Amino acid sequence: MARIHVLGAGTPTPTPTRFGSSFALELPNGEQLMVDCGPAATHKLVKVGLWPTNIDYMFFTHHHFDHDIDYPCFLLCRWDQSIGKENKLKVFGPPPTEKLTKEIIGPEGMFAHDWKARIGAPGSQQVFMNRGGTLPRTAPEVLAKDIGPGKVYVGQDWEVTAAPAVHVQPFLDSLAYRFDTTAGSIVFTGDTEPCDSVRDLAKDADLLLCMCWDEQNRMEKMGESVGQCGTTAAAQLAQEAGVKKLALVHIGPNLSDPKIAKQAIKDVKSVFDGEIIFTDELMSFDI
Repeated sequence: MARIHVLGAGTPTPTPTRFGSSFALELPNGEQLMVDCGPAATHKLVKVGLWPTNIDYMFFTHHHFDHDIDYPCFLLCRWDQSIGKENKLKVFGPPPTEKLTKEIIGPEGMFAHDWKARIGAPGSQQVFMNRGGTLPRTAPEVLAKDIGPGKVYVGQDWEVTAAPAVHVQPFLDSLAYRFDTTAGSIVFTGDTEPCDSVRDLAKDADLLLCMCWDEQNRMEKMGESVGQCGTTAAAQLAQEAGVKKLALVHIGPNLSDPKIAKQAIKDVKSVFDGEIIFTDELMSFDI
């Protein structure tokens, strides 16, 4: 069994119930990973019962702030709470993943002052030892890698494949990810409009998590359907890919209104004949 935790089910527009995009995935073998790291993702991770030092992999779909703004917090928290015996964090994503990582926690990074103080200050050293650490405390070390489409990573009994997602190129590269596990296949679209590359990646997947910004007809009237999926576009993408279950994520403020959401789900059901999940933040479900 694999378990999905929806840490962020929203967009760049903050609402009382949604803000930004982020997910945690518990694999059947017990390994844990995250896809994107939007606003307050580290705190939300703890709210669903997980812990930063147990996350060994991070995958970025792209580097809009609603998908990566909590990355500095996550890196610093994971390092600060560690005792030096955890696995090294592996981070994958399109450029500038490597550059961001270095600029956050590198020797001359924007938060180097923080971790250098925690390494050197006697009080911080004592807290580290009280947790079970042994001095000297080492600097943060993260294995970050800029990637493109293709096979991204192969684990013991799972693998990750990436495909281009059509969003805001050429300004930022965007990727969708497919995780093939012993419990089934899970696809995270990131932000995208319907396109062949994502459709092919999602072929016959057990679960597709697809952005659903707003009602499709409203998006088209307002000129917001370029680079994004709305209700019926997400449904059509899922239907054509033959996926079993569709989780609607990256839901905008208009669609968050319960009355509008009710009609939106009907619109999705008119196109997609599989199971539909209209996600809320901190929702968890099994594959």
